[in-house]
Amino acid sequence: MTVAIAGIGTTCAADENRPNILFCIADDWGYPHAGAYGDPVVKTPTFDRLAREGVLFQHAYVSSPSCTPSRGAILTGQYHWRLAGAGNLHSVFPDKFDVYPEILQDAGYAIGSTGKAWGPGRTETKARQLAGERFQTFSEFLERRPADQPFCFWLGSSDPHRPYEPGSGEESGMDLDAIRLPAAFPDDPIVRSDVADYYFEVQRFDSLVGDAVDALESAGLLDDTIILMTGDHGMPFPRGKSNIYDLGVRVPLAIRWPGARSADRTVRDFVSLTDLAPTFLELAGLDVPGEMTGRSLVPLLKRESDDQIEDGREFVVFGKERHVPSQEAPDMGGYPCRGIRTHDYLYIRNFRPDRWPNGTPHYERAAVPGNWYADTDNGPTKTYIIENRDRDDAHQRFYELSFAKRPGEELYDLSTDPEQLSNVAGEMRYADVQRELATRLTAVLKQTGDPRIAGNGDMFDQFEYLGGGPKHPDWKPEK
Repeated sequence: MTVAIAGIGTTCAADENRPNILFCIADDWGYPHAGAYGDPVVKTPTFDRLAREGVLFQHAYVSSPSCTPSRGAILTGQYHWRLAGAGNLHSVFPDKFDVYPEILQDAGYAIGSTGKAWGPGRTETKARQLAGERFQTFSEFLERRPADQPFCFWLGSSDPHRPYEPGSGEESGMDLDAIRLPAAFPDDPIVRSDVADYYFEVQRFDSLVGDAVDALESAGLLDDTIILMTGDHGMPFPRGKSNIYDLGVRVPLAIRWPGARSADRTVRDFVSLTDLAPTFLELAGLDVPGEMTGRSLVPLLKRESDDQIEDGREFVVFGKERHVPSQEAPDMGGYPCRGIRTHDYLYIRNFRPDRWPNGTPHYERAAVPGNWYADTDNGPTKTYIIENRDRDDAHQRFYELSFAKRPGEELYDLSTDPEQLSNVAGEMRYADVQRELATRLTAVLKQTGDPRIAGNGDMFDQFEYLGGGPKHPDWKPEK
């Protein structure tokens, strides 16, 4: 017998072995911007605590470096290219796809969310709340939850999404000179201050999660709850968000679970955030639906030694479809690409190298009028790189890395080029590696039904787009 609880879900037979689940996700927080990863400036005491008392993942990747498809992939446990229009930003989420919060709710979990959940976009059935009923705070949810009912809560935030308060990082006391800039960024005070402002909002997210952990401790629920903390993709900077280099698809991930064999562990296996849905379902004692492409992380959490890489976790795949319509009119397409990452190499296939990877520089000809390099969020670093591209060869190189057109294939040797700046695709000495990775990537894409491999990938360009895009500051609509 089940009993409905208004606004919360249903209860079922008590099962003390089913853990509570607190999933904490930032908006645009990328690797390695946390103290646990050795960042010398940003302060993330909550994340560091979860890593210290649980498991720290060194190689966690999103399905797509774009908010809507990344979050849809997390919720469904499937690669974003399997989600029809929801594989794009600002899209419609089809009713036919199941999501783990609803599966858990049907199994007796109380579910809820706060802050940014799935989106931006809308669900096909507009009343559907993919991450659960919305609450003002996690504490409010805890107060309303039936005491004998396990819960699954989505704690979202809009931090560290742009825009930022200029100078907020430096004013908070950050040492700008100590910031480790990505190699694709010019070393200029404007850029350092911009990164510090991003760090400031990362710290604000960390504090939000800290409040939730405190609430669990106060309620006596900490040791009954698995806590995950991560981001939906990389930092909102050039060559980061909406790009499939590490700066765009690699994210922090720490999991605190009292059932783990040992704490303070570091896992080097490759994991995808599509693995989270099957992980939650397995922890709840439920079967994992066959359509989920993710693999449960429970074996990694339970194992005693991290000396070996689990079979099948020697690599990870990811990709991108339309972020915003940022090409030149009348082309409403995105920049479709897929990648495969191992410990030694990153291989990328760009399906439409004729298009601009981060949007047209000719905003007056953009498909959405005024869109200006629109796959990169507007901000001081973006503006600096574009406005200074003709200063010298070094600045021209920074511009090309982020905004110039790219070849159909890219390959990076991570032993000599860990920040993925020098494309070696086409060099004879890498021919075997390039062929092997291309073959492996194609096999995974075929196995998972990627329309780009099946020959109908252009459908992504036809799905409805519900948003706008970054506008050039000088653009004015015609009257």
